[in-house]
Amino acid sequence: MVGNTLVLVVLGRLRPGGRPSRSATNIFILNLSIADFSFLVFCVPFQATIYSLPEWIFGAFFCKWVHYLAMATMLVSIFTLVAMSVDRYIAAVHAKRSPCIRSKRNAALGVRVIWLLSLLIAIPVAQHQALMSGHQQAPDSSFCWEHWGNSSTAKQMYKITILLVGYLLPLVLITCCYAKVLYHLHTKVKNISKKSERSKKKFAAMAGQPHWRASAAGHRLGPAGTARLPQAAQTVLLVVAVFLLSWLPHHVITTRAASGRFPLNSTSFAFRTTSHCQAYGNSCIDPIIYAFLSENFRKACRQVFACKLFLRPAPPEKQVRIRTENFSTTHSTTNV
Repeated sequence: MVGNTLVLVVLGRLRPGGRPSRSATNIFILNLSIADFSFLVFCVPFQATIYSLPEWIFGAFFCKWVHYLAMATMLVSIFTLVAMSVDRYIAAVHAKRSPCIRSKRNAALGVRVIWLLSLLIAIPVAQHQALMSGHQQAPDSSFCWEHWGNSSTAKQMYKITILLVGYLLPLVLITCCYAKVLYHLHTKVKNISKKSERSKKKFAAMAGQPHWRASAAGHRLGPAGTARLPQAAQTVLLVVAVFLLSWLPHHVITTRAASGRFPLNSTSFAFRTTSHCQAYGNSCIDPIIYAFLSENFRKACRQVFACKLFLRPAPPEKQVRIRTENFSTTHSTTNV
């Protein structure tokens, strides 16, 4: 929650006059931080009471709406990660057309569509989450459970839909987009290396030097992209691995529980608790991956709090420019 709050503060306070930056990338980052913050607010406190208290104490209204908003904000966070991967794919692979496609208007429209789809997909949670009582082991206690009546097939279909829409399809899209970005960067660096090699040979022929000496001199002046490519690959691997590992246990448990193949014992309880912690961890790690790994974002963060606590605001021409693309070979920067 602290990390997401810092992202919101930095993006909202750094520009002159206190107006937030409204670039396409920053719109997605803001939306991701809002969704992750909301997901943690609606999940962690209430889920903690489920594990620590013998019954649900918040009443029927919160039983429905807490779980509904938890599902909706979870989907918003995941869909925003997909939108950001598509945004970076367009910025890297289709750089010439990206200013038209990656406009502020399209980004704002995408955010509205994400929230609308998420709120609609989560409606069955509000419909079937109910306050139940009269359990044989605790007849005087109330529990907030899913109640689908006799429609067990509908429950299984809904859980499978969430698995596909909220995990498998986003995982495929994120992986494909970043794989395309890496392939494009690799091809670009390879082409630059070929042009550099031809230039070295031409320089050696004109200067009358042996080719190996010209090559050694050119190696010291080689393209920076060669060194940046492994760093970009590591970032891509981190993004995909965090998403894969954070949500996999949650969806495995949910799918098996919907089909009645998840036993209720101490081992399964520990596994379920761990899966919830991993899911919450994804919302905590997102601001680190998408914001704090950027050196320019860290400078902006220091500037915001230095200006707020100790120093006068910097003049407009010295405002920090944040490169929110994470991949240093993409050329679009955004003001914050």
